[in-house]
Amino acid sequence: MAGISIQNVYKDYGALNVLKEFSLEIADGEFVVLVGPSGCGKSTMLKILAGLEPASGGKIMIGDRDVTDLAPGDRDIAMVFQNYALYPHLTVGQNMGFGLKMRGMPKAEIDRRVRAAAKILAVDHLLDRRPKALSGGQRQRVALGRAIVREPRAFLMDEPLSNLDAKLRVHTRAEISALHKRIGVTTVYVTHDQIEAMTMADRVVIMRDGAIQQIADPDTLFAKPENLFVAGFIGSPGMNFLRARIEAGKLTLFGQTFNAAVGVGAGEIIVGIRPEHLALGPGDVTFTVKPTLVESLGSEKYVYFEPDEHAYRADARDEERGKGLIARIAHAGPIREGEELVLSFNALEVHLFDAKTEKAVN
Repeated sequence: MAGISIQNVYKDYGALNVLKEFSLEIADGEFVVLVGPSGCGKSTMLKILAGLEPASGGKIMIGDRDVTDLAPGDRDIAMVFQNYALYPHLTVGQNMGFGLKMRGMPKAEIDRRVRAAAKILAVDHLLDRRPKALSGGQRQRVALGRAIVREPRAFLMDEPLSNLDAKLRVHTRAEISALHKRIGVTTVYVTHDQIEAMTMADRVVIMRDGAIQQIADPDTLFAKPENLFVAGFIGSPGMNFLRARIEAGKLTLFGQTFNAAVGVGAGEIIVGIRPEHLALGPGDVTFTVKPTLVESLGSEKYVYFEPDEHAYRADARDEERGKGLIARIAHAGPIREGEELVLSFNALEVHLFDAKTEKAVN
């Protein structure tokens, strides 16, 4: 096992810069997830780390070795892809041991490693089957087993769960997390799914337009996003945003004026409120709405409503588009569209962002 040091790595395709200078120190045994929307540069960074793409500049260390210019096979890493990449004519056991066979490892050692990995992944009873006889989840475990038998210094995983259905994806991500805790190999995992990132990672790297937005553990990302993009990206449903003005440390929202825990003067500000922080009934800041849509999930409901103020959308970028706000309410009783509803929130739970820079100010 080994830590990974990525130092000022960037990638250009001609005049197009797809990955801005990227620096990250990953501790030995750490599970780090790169997450962001399509085209943000996360897969490019993983390919550069694996040696599948050359970097335009920068340096990569795995342990005490400079691997920046080494071929993939010389980096002592194992990669797990989203499409499994299993040989259909080989058995599970042969697929798992194929890479070791190509390296000329003795058959007895290959068999030992394959059986040990298969037992860890609970596919030891499938060693004589071929991939077509396996479910999607079993195929992904075989692909993981093929990586484990190599006993690499690091695992690289490129959206390994994207081909699975929703229920199996939840199960398999729990298996991968448990596997990492058991074998403790440094892991870099790429996904576009923020739920995967938040539930699996020791630390999350959030990317946008080729640049790092924030690096932190999941709890910190949720509680203290550094900018508007991170705040809107993390959380399901996403954070509500409204434009407001702050005067002498006081905010006015929904007709209510309250103190804002922030040391800024007067001016325009963007207020963020998470849907789960909007509660049913009176509270610190109370207001009345008429739901435009109610979605029931059994033990909780998503209640959509239109604000009095102009709503600001996190992904609007240069243009502003209005959208309704959403409250995530733990309530099993009936809530009807159009009926008057009393909602409230704690003034200390709002997030504030500079309207020009979009950086957090509280």
